[in-house]
Amino acid sequence: MRVDPNSQLVEGVRFVPSPNCDDRPKGMAIGVVVIHAISLPPDDFGGPAIEQFFCNALDPSGHPYFAEVCDLQVSAHLLIRRNGEPIQFVPFHRRAWHAGESCCLGRTRVNDFSIGIELEGSDHLPFEPNQYSALTDVVQAIMVAYPSITRDRIFGHSDIAPGRKTDPGPQFDWPRFLANL
Repeated sequence: MRVDPNSQLVEGVRFVPSPNCDDRPKGMAIGVVVIHAISLPPDDFGGPAIEQFFCNALDPSGHPYFAEVCDLQVSAHLLIRRNGEPIQFVPFHRRAWHAGESCCLGRTRVNDFSIGIELEGSDHLPFEPNQYSALTDVVQAIMVAYPSITRDRIFGHSDIAPGRKTDPGPQFDWPRFLANL
């Protein structure tokens, strides 16, 4: 797996462009990865809802929860499905809207200098082996493309927004993931 230096997309990964992104501040270096978890509806996997959500196409009548979140403008650079399929929504040189109000390494506006990766999952169920494998491959490719990103610059959303966010959650096996890097 490799990040194409021109397109800033992971080669061989399906790209579904999200409108929920913009330019990073001029001269802003990418320096951290933030790992998230998402399921739509909550604790339900598969289906098109996450892609629709990141592309502002979520049908509010599709599920009661969708009506609560359909107007939010959210994205991540990548999503890793339960089967291990990575999908890219935002090229890495652009700012995805994933971190919200947060602080990392003493800095706010974390979206400005981070890459956001969503895992299809929740706080209540273990992640799949295929997801750990795909996450490892993607993060290794990112670390090659952005050498300032090291193991100690990979955070969970809960690390940068404590008390506000819990993802990737207690079911995410950090030792397993970091050992594979």
